[in-house]
Amino acid sequence: MKIEHVDLFHISLPLVQPFETSFGVERERECILVAAHGEGLTGWGECAASSWPGFSYETVGTAWHILRDFIVPAVLDQPFEAPCDAIDRYRWIRGHPMAKAALEAALWDLLGQAQGTSLADMLAPVGRYEQPHRQRVDVGVSIGVQPTLDALLTRIQGFVDEGYGRIKIKIKPGWDLDVVRAVRGRFPDVRLMADANSAYSLDDAPLFEALDDYDLLMIEQPLAYDDIADHAKLQARLRTPLCLDESIISPAHARWALELKACQVINIKVGRVGGLTEACQIHDLALAQGVPVWCGGMLETGVGRAVNVAIAALPGYTLPGDLSATARYYNPDVADPPFTLNPDSTLSVPTRPGIGVEVNRERLEQVTVRKLSL
Repeated sequence: MKIEHVDLFHISLPLVQPFETSFGVERERECILVAAHGEGLTGWGECAASSWPGFSYETVGTAWHILRDFIVPAVLDQPFEAPCDAIDRYRWIRGHPMAKAALEAALWDLLGQAQGTSLADMLAPVGRYEQPHRQRVDVGVSIGVQPTLDALLTRIQGFVDEGYGRIKIKIKPGWDLDVVRAVRGRFPDVRLMADANSAYSLDDAPLFEALDDYDLLMIEQPLAYDDIADHAKLQARLRTPLCLDESIISPAHARWALELKACQVINIKVGRVGGLTEACQIHDLALAQGVPVWCGGMLETGVGRAVNVAIAALPGYTLPGDLSATARYYNPDVADPPFTLNPDSTLSVPTRPGIGVEVNRERLEQVTVRKLSL
């Protein structure tokens, strides 16, 4: 197959509710959708980079530049039989994992459509693992910092009533121990985790030791975004599992973290690690060592959500991911059909060829800020 041309769409979608972390507040979500065209088919991918460099140095602006000037030209009119054939052509580019992941996802989608195979089946073909991929994946909801504690408790109650079986709350200095204590007091049986988004240092270890008393599923990325060593020191002091997110940017970083015992759980974000190929490598490494993984969300549209749900069907994803129903963030979204929550706190894995969703062209046109055809 050859990529005949590629379209880039810079879009801006209003969020149903503002989303606040230790980085700041997002009210609209900007991202890039990539459409790769070949043999009469169109494959879609999503670049999860935001409009500002909070979670990552990548932004919509940098990703647009890297896709336009380097990644897309490397694959245009070049034959490939598998995504790895194409990504080898731009592997020399240092960094920019979210830009790379966006084009790679579009290639997987395109090949899946051409072969009549779903992305989940492509990632876990029969015989690759001891068990087939799941038809449903466990999910939870991530709740940003709220204006008041009462507002947070009300939000949690609403999501519990909707059927979500796992709740993740964002914490930051001044919004941590008392908040966790109150949430656990109100919801003693819910699967609860806390995400610090790198807001603390090793000097805050006593705070995390105090959190040991609240039966958390895990504490996510409490220390610096690029740290592994101090997380190993902190994990040694805690009963609660630490989960690394921002620190794991490649299979090598995952291996280092596991060798140093810096965490007991890994959050795999396809965009953060550079694409589905690298995400599968991290999954396989963790699976071989009996370390649970889960799929983190980055406020993706239905395009990125479909990719996340497919990879979360792999056997090593034994913890609920941040893969909420579409209406949790966007109403309407740009992709159909929307993902809806099943009664058992799961999302169904798409079975249609490729990623399993289609972009609504009318909606896409309404939210497009700029477009480029290459």
